[in-house]
Amino acid sequence: MTTFKMFSLALLASVTAAGCAGMAPTGGGTGGGDDNGGGDDGTGSDDVPKALDLTGTYQMASTFDIATNIPGTVGTVTNDFIAATDDPDDPTMWIVDQLLNALPNGAIKSYAQSAEPFVIGYANDEVLSLAPTFVTDIKQVGQDFGDMSKHFGLVSTLAVSKAGADYSAVHTVTGLHFKIGTVESDYLFADYGTENITVPGVAVTLDPGGKVNIGTHSVPLSYGKVLHIGLDAAILPLIDPNATDLGSFLADEIDCAAVGQAVSDAVGFGSAGTYEQACRAGLDAAANLIYSQIDKLDSAPLTFAMAGTAKAFDKNSDQKVDQIATGKWDGTISYVGTPAPMATATFTGTRM
Repeated sequence: MTTFKMFSLALLASVTAAGCAGMAPTGGGTGGGDDNGGGDDGTGSDDVPKALDLTGTYQMASTFDIATNIPGTVGTVTNDFIAATDDPDDPTMWIVDQLLNALPNGAIKSYAQSAEPFVIGYANDEVLSLAPTFVTDIKQVGQDFGDMSKHFGLVSTLAVSKAGADYSAVHTVTGLHFKIGTVESDYLFADYGTENITVPGVAVTLDPGGKVNIGTHSVPLSYGKVLHIGLDAAILPLIDPNATDLGSFLADEIDCAAVGQAVSDAVGFGSAGTYEQACRAGLDAAANLIYSQIDKLDSAPLTFAMAGTAKAFDKNSDQKVDQIATGKWDGTISYVGTPAPMATATFTGTRM
């Protein structure tokens, strides 16, 4: 019995020990999982944000207030419009002046010039039929010129590439954006026989927080072409939908047949047809004079020296920047003189 009991106790002790030994890995395995962080490590790595990729081409829209920076430049052009309405006898005096200037030298021109004060007085009585909306419309053109310069924009693309860890971009200005009153519209250079403006080698950075920095670069514009496009394509059609340029606008505004008849009646010398023809030629000459004033502005470029900051957004979680928002340009604008600090200037970009 003693021997059997001793054997039984030994067997029980060994089974118990084996059972305890079998349980230890289970508890130890759980603890080991916590200590090694295998599962947690996987979850943690998923929470670490991946770097956004800025490479790609973005459609950019920028807005500037250039009137603040280059005061008087637009005024040089609008003075010609003001001259048509600033005299008590305008617009009759202005219209008759254009007519007389266009008459060929000779007896008719000399006689008409000597009778100009009488002609103006006579024609003033007919002004509502000669040019019923001319004064208000020409003043509106001048106001729209100012509005256009305060709400001026560039349409462009920003093509971003990457070499190693560094980004760079090509900034290409492809057109203009104008806001006149409440009407906004874009005009591509290609539609007006004007070449795009391409600026290569622009430094770009994107920090881990999503801040985009666009390095300083210069964009030279032909300011005369800008105003020419703005006048013909944006301003005049808002006032006269049939106008394609200043010549057609003036032709619609002023009834040269009625002007010719009025001048002929007042002078009593020369046919109405002669004066009508001179009226049309005079208006064309006036339009060409204004265009020549605009073209003179291209004697020097309007240069934007600018650097930008913005915020990058990945809207579809593919680790690629989809939108560049809340952009701000800083720098200078110069035109025939000392560069002036850039007034409020903003931009946005959308991946193409």
